[in-house]
Amino acid sequence: MVNSGSIFVQQLINGLSLGSIYALIALGYTMVYGIVKLINFAHGDVMMMGAYAGYFVLMALGATIPGMAGAFIAAMVLCALLSLLIERFAYRPLRSAPRLNSLITAIAVELILQNLMRVLPFVGLKPRQFPTMGITNFSFGIISISNLQLIVIISSAVLMVLLNFIVNRTKTGKAMQAVSFDLQAAALMGINVNNIIAITFVIGSVLAGAGGILYATAYPQIDPMMGYIPGLKAFVAAVLGGIGSIPGAMAGGIILGIAETMTKGYLSSQYADAISYIILIVILLVKPSGIFGKKTTVKV
Repeated sequence: MVNSGSIFVQQLINGLSLGSIYALIALGYTMVYGIVKLINFAHGDVMMMGAYAGYFVLMALGATIPGMAGAFIAAMVLCALLSLLIERFAYRPLRSAPRLNSLITAIAVELILQNLMRVLPFVGLKPRQFPTMGITNFSFGIISISNLQLIVIISSAVLMVLLNFIVNRTKTGKAMQAVSFDLQAAALMGINVNNIIAITFVIGSVLAGAGGILYATAYPQIDPMMGYIPGLKAFVAAVLGGIGSIPGAMAGGIILGIAETMTKGYLSSQYADAISYIILIVILLVKPSGIFGKKTTVKV
């Protein structure tokens, strides 16, 4: 009984660690969708770019605490700048176009980022081992948690708390909520809509950059295609929680991470990816608006 209980708690911790990463990436999806009703499928590849930025910093500084801090800063800055370019030149010109145009553009941006990294001589197709600090396990009774898992969970929690503070306690956050509620009315009230949308992309991409470092720390191998699966699962997490809802993205990421690790622990790792898509199908059939989503009516 104790053994089965310890396995369950251990898988719960593993799921919390993985789910925290999914939640960080999902926040970018849900923030952008909440503002401009765009599913930014390039978001996972922005995460990949952040992981590579962190990789080169860690190769230069070493996998130490200062090196990790530098990796986080480099990833966040690169992803923020990249998001500004993508929003300004790919998405903003299509803001008044049909949503299908923006969706196709998002897929095109995703492919451009992947193939750009594949052809760069200092990146290429070959997977690279991501530098990580030595693993130290801390035991608490029947369970153990590694220093890397602690870094992932604590870093994710701090960033989520910071995001909640920005959205709910700052003037910019209030403006973001206003634009999300009614873009045209917000513009009439004097809010610079273009700036707020750009800031939303930046915040989401900063979180994706941090998520890229944390994901590469948990699974220390990077390649130009590494953002596809985590990005897709983060999208599932956003839909599960209710896309457009920040608390929903957090909850969806945690639930998805726990479901995936429980599947690995009690069934088979072969079903870990399938469970994510099964959850997506079920939530779309049972509650399409997601756990925290609100039903909307469309007047015709």
